[in-house]
Formats: sequence, structure tokens, C-alpha cells
Amino acid sequence: MIPGGGQPNMQQLLQQAQKMQQDLARAQEELAQTEVDGQAGGGLVQATVTGAGELRALKIDPKAVDPEDTETLADLVIAAVQAANENAQNLQQQKLGPLAQGLGGGSGIPGLPF
Repeated sequence: MIPGGGQPNMQQLLQQAQKMQQDLARAQEELAQTEVDGQAGGGLVQATVTGAGELRALKIDPKAVDPEDTETLADLVIAAVQAANENAQNLQQQKLGPLAQGLGGGSGIPGLPF
């Protein structure tokens, strides 16, 4: 409702919606270019993902490689990737959260919990 019972200015609403779409697209592009890291095993395994969640790099210290125990290495890789993805989600919330609030609370972006 508009205070005083007036009709909303459709031109103004359209301009605001277009600006929010542009801001959202700009933030998504920035996320796709920003990299965050996660690590496991005290840094023996490090994963780098983009703010959009794309795995870009995986570094494994030779000390983490034991041919007799590949299960531990696999667990460390999973933990590092999960940590990096958690950091990417936090970055998404920082960048897109304020924009999503302007859209009524939901971002409309699959995979984003806000």
C-alpha cells in the first residue's frame, strides 16, 4: 500500500527493479571471479573455489599421500572442498544477501539459502 492511498508509480517501480537486477548480476559476476580457500589436515590439503562454488584448484602436500591409506587422503580432500564451499556460501550471503532482501527476502538463485 502507498501512504495516502495513491497509486504506485509504475515507471519508478520498473526502474527500481531494473537497478536491482543490474546490481544482482554485477554481484554474481564478482562472485564468479572471487576465489576463497578451504583446508583440512592442518593445511595438508587445500581447495580453492570461486564465490559461486566452482572448484578451481586442489593442492595436496606430499606428506598427506600414503599409498596404504588413500581413505584418509580422500577424507581430507572432501573436508577441504567442503570448507572452501562453506566460505563461498558465506561470501554469497555477504554479497547477495542485501540484494535479496530488496527482492522480498528470497534471492531466487538455486543453492542460496536466503
